[in-house]
Amino acid sequence: MRLRLAGAVLLSAAAYYVYLPLPSGVSEPWKLMLLDALFRSFMQASDVAHALGVCHRVHLLNQVVSWVEVIEARSCPAVHVTDSFRRAEELKEVIYFHGGGWALGSGRMRSYDLLCRKMAEDLDAVVMSVDYRLAPEAVFPDQYHDALAASRAFLSTQILERYSIDPERVCVSGDSAGGNLAAAVAQEVNETNAPLIIM
Repeated sequence: MRLRLAGAVLLSAAAYYVYLPLPSGVSEPWKLMLLDALFRSFMQASDVAHALGVCHRVHLLNQVVSWVEVIEARSCPAVHVTDSFRRAEELKEVIYFHGGGWALGSGRMRSYDLLCRKMAEDLDAVVMSVDYRLAPEAVFPDQYHDALAASRAFLSTQILERYSIDPERVCVSGDSAGGNLAAAVAQEVNETNAPLIIM
């Protein structure tokens, strides 16, 4: 009897922790609730690790995200992949900056790998996915300086010639914090180099 009561209490507590009131139009609400509960659990675990002095809270979150998402670069018939560039056959180029609040993520994550492959194939373009230093070790504007340095390096005559890129057909793109970096890089580079398009 006590075991059943303890099980019922634990099940009720778990349901209370997982439940999240959502609008009625949300498809698959339980998946969203479970994902939210999982993310909150990792956030709380990272807060505990930080409080105990084990590691910074962002490090634990980044390790979990990297463990789940980071994959090895691999080529396929449509896209040639190297450590630095995802290359197609045409003369356009996209410089892509990943999101993550300047603290999480990597261009090597599965989601960004798939996105960059899709852009390379659909746009027939060379796509350069840029990694930049992350917080808390790197404090803003370090991320901006990394993004700007990578963009300027790719816009160098040597690299443009190596990959047969037309400097008039280069754009920058990114999501979330990466979108912020793309806009800032485009503004800076447009003042000193060939214009960049924000995508």
